[in-house]
Amino acid sequence: MQTQTTTATTAGHITFDEVRRHSEGHRILTGDRPTGPLHLGHYFGTLKNRVDLQAAGVELLLVVADYQTLTDRDRAERPAEAAEDLVLDYLAAGVDPARATVFTHSSVPALNQLMLPFLSLVSVAELSRNPTVKDEIAHSSQAAVSGLMFTYPVHQAADILFCKATLVPVGRDQLPHLEVTRTIARRFNERYATELFPVPRPLLSDAPLLPGTDGGKMSKSRGNAIPLGATEDRTAKLIRGATTDASRHITYDPEARPGVSGLLQLAALCQDRDPAAVAAEIGDGGAAALKKYVTEAVNEYLRPIRARRAELAEDRALLRSVLTEGAERANAVADATLAEVRRAMGMR
Repeated sequence: MQTQTTTATTAGHITFDEVRRHSEGHRILTGDRPTGPLHLGHYFGTLKNRVDLQAAGVELLLVVADYQTLTDRDRAERPAEAAEDLVLDYLAAGVDPARATVFTHSSVPALNQLMLPFLSLVSVAELSRNPTVKDEIAHSSQAAVSGLMFTYPVHQAADILFCKATLVPVGRDQLPHLEVTRTIARRFNERYATELFPVPRPLLSDAPLLPGTDGGKMSKSRGNAIPLGATEDRTAKLIRGATTDASRHITYDPEARPGVSGLLQLAALCQDRDPAAVAAEIGDGGAAALKKYVTEAVNEYLRPIRARRAELAEDRALLRSVLTEGAERANAVADATLAEVRRAMGMR
């Protein structure tokens, strides 16, 4: 199932608009850690784009990264249930399991086995200076950081390379993380005189960073997020508690007024408008009018997604079947890739 294109092995990033225009030959690997319900930051940052790319004909693989929760500061207490909940959010948002491969780390042994040869291709020094690893270690709540945290970028490389993905959606802050995967692909090909792995390109999101209700980055761990599955009343309560300021005149100024601007940006995304235009419409209404406006915009936008989510939540067997069928497809790909790796290395 090798899918390569000229652009897939060319250095430099590519944009979502370019891929939408020329979707043929692309395979995208992305996913999430099952550490809690997805929120609006996930939706507008990545999930909506995944659904759009799937509609454009791009081959999509979504990994529910349950093994990565072993290394993460946010652990799921019931991993199997958390994985199903993640699938629930995917399907509610529009992911089509008949066209996308949705699977868990723990269900694909060959994927994880690729970590061993891949670890031999990077040095300890390269891993220790990876900025993403440094950040994860700095924010870890564990008393001691495990070795799995240290090898996190190599595990991610196994995620990406097992299916020979050509594109990986990332933010600019994640580019050094993806570079480990690109390095491993190049080094494997050079060491074993093969062209087995395409060098995946970063697919940079054109979606703006969505602030949370406190004006900072929307995050499950910060408690400032609006979950996709929240009720309309819960959404209203979260937005009423959002940080704003004393000025009654509403303006869009992300640097000087992060709280107000974050709310304006949220309403604008829900209505496909410019946040400055939303601010002008609210005018001198103050924080109360702003929050009422944003609440109505969010609830209106999420209403069909929440309706689908509520319906799907009644059929846990369906969620499990999505993961089972996805695992079957992912295992077929991973087993074939591992066999190719062994042959390239002269092993049986």
